[in-house]
Amino acid sequence: MADNPVYLTPEGLEKLKQELEYLITVRRKEVANQIAEAKAEGDISENAGYDEAKNAQAFLEGRIRELEMKLKNAQIIDDSAAPADQVALGRTVVVREADMDEEEVYTIVGSTEADPGNGRISNESPLGRSLLGKKVGDQVTVETPGGTIEFTILRIE
Repeated sequence: MADNPVYLTPEGLEKLKQELEYLITVRRKEVANQIAEAKAEGDISENAGYDEAKNAQAFLEGRIRELEMKLKNAQIIDDSAAPADQVALGRTVVVREADMDEEEVYTIVGSTEADPGNGRISNESPLGRSLLGKKVGDQVTVETPGGTIEFTILRIE
């Protein structure tokens, strides 16, 4: 089974690389020192510090593997591949919800970089999926857990 691509902006790719570098070069040593200190205290069978350090090590190694897999499958978002008048990965879209006056601004990113509270929505989210490929003036219907919402695309940046 082929791995799914992990869509990243250039900034997102750099952040993942920096996190991986930190985990491998700094955090791994810190956890290894914690384990060594706990072992030095004697009997590890009833040593809470040792158990905590081993749990931290397991979490750390899992995160390192996850980051390595994401970087291996990273695909940089290139919004120039789609027509300029279409919503695509990496583009910012301004929409208005039906019967509302306020404009909402979203940047379509891969799920790894999604941060809805800061206007960065995943291409896999209901709204992100509904917007992809649409143009200014298009009406978009989004099925959400809270019900159906309609949006009008005002601008694509």
